Amino acid sequence: MTERIVVFDLETQRSFNEVGGRAHIARLGVSLAVVYEYADRAFHVYHAHEVPQLVAALEQADVVVGFNVLRFDYLVLAGVVGRPVRPRHTIDMLADIHSRLGFRIELDSLASSTLGIRKSADGLQALRWWREGRIDLIRDYCMQDVDITRRLYEFGRDNGYVLYWDRFSRTKQRIPVNWRLPGRGFSRQKGTIV
Repeated sequence: MTERIVVFDLETQRSFNEVGGRAHIARLGVSLAVVYEYADRAFHVYHAHEVPQLVAALEQADVVVGFNVLRFDYLVLAGVVGRPVRPRHTIDMLADIHSRLGFRIELDSLASSTLGIRKSADGLQALRWWREGRIDLIRDYCMQDVDITRRLYEFGRDNGYVLYWDRFSRTKQRIPVNWRLPGRGFSRQKGTIV
């Protein structure tokens, strides 16, 4: 049986400052989300009014791969649909890396060190595009983020590590990871599977 694996990211309509801080993640709203489906090797875009369909797609997947999805994206979605979002299994790469290192690292830093690629923008720029009605730019940016997340996941899955730039030693350091799928040496460490 082939597992249905998806990679996911979303952009919001509001910033933390606009909703009263991080304690109010559920109020951020969704401007746009992108899912990469391994089954058809395609990106699927979900607009704000399609969040229920997005949540259904995530909950029907066997594995959802993302970066900070446990402490951010799922909470944003829950605020929109009015209930917790419960995918079967989640590989949250940031949660896994944080549990190993004791500190958080940005996706851009990991992608730059591991893959030699950089993000084209950031979430604050996506918020400016939302206010300007530039959904096309949000879509392109979010799609690129999902592609970077996918490529970083595949590198870690296949090689057993990812890299980051250690500002103290001024060298690249390896972070051991085990992002294989269930039944194939998949790790059940904190943050890796839910």
